[in-house]
Amino acid sequence: MTLPQPSDSRLAALRTTFYRGIPALLAGCVFLAAWELYVDLSGIKPSILPAPSRIVMQGWLNRQGLIANTWPTLGATLGGFALSLAFAFAASILMDFVPFMRRALLPIFIASQTLPLVAIAPLVVLWFGFGLLPKILLVALVTFFPLLVALLQGYESTDRDIAELLNSMKASRWRIFRLARLPSSLPYFFAGLRISITYAVVGAIFAEYAGAARGLGIYILNAKNNFRPDLVLAAVVVSAVLTLCLFGLTLMIQRLVMPWQPSGELRR
Repeated sequence: MTLPQPSDSRLAALRTTFYRGIPALLAGCVFLAAWELYVDLSGIKPSILPAPSRIVMQGWLNRQGLIANTWPTLGATLGGFALSLAFAFAASILMDFVPFMRRALLPIFIASQTLPLVAIAPLVVLWFGFGLLPKILLVALVTFFPLLVALLQGYESTDRDIAELLNSMKASRWRIFRLARLPSSLPYFFAGLRISITYAVVGAIFAEYAGAARGLGIYILNAKNNFRPDLVLAAVVVSAVLTLCLFGLTLMIQRLVMPWQPSGELRR
């Protein structure tokens, strides 16, 4: 009997992914075609509702401005997400090792998520200026909570028999965490990572609305003030593509870290 080769498995996985994406692709094409047809038949002004073809054309003609404003948004997104990841990981370890800290800090973190970003963003810009730091802080504020909850839930999913076995072998608390609790949290961590990364770009753009010199948020604001909905939507498309790329990057990292488990599948 011939065993399947690794290349065959990867090819089968790619084929399966492609087939699963066909319905979404068809739905998107139908939506864009209906949008284009409606604009052509209704005679609506481009200043009200531009057609998809016009959005693509104007985005291409103004690609230099879009690219120049994408880099600051990407920098704020990655910087804020890195800070969020480090803070969530450190806080989760502290709350896992010290139950009192979990009871003390978790309600505060939950309350922080109830604060309206539209009210907090101008204050953060006022306190820290118009540079990169307030954007990083706001992105971290938006993204850290899903990561924290995912890590805490992952620690709790540790197999009790494994933990008791390590404990019977006189393993230290840190060693049990490193060998059992941390590996058990990986599927939950990557699920939280995918959720957070979708919020990161939106958080960076919103932070730029509150005050920035460059970025997709400022580009969208200027296009809106100039009554250019085509450029507004072109920037929205760029932000969506950026989010999808970052989302895909998290899936690639998960496959490298956890090659034995399909992406997005939590252990049951």
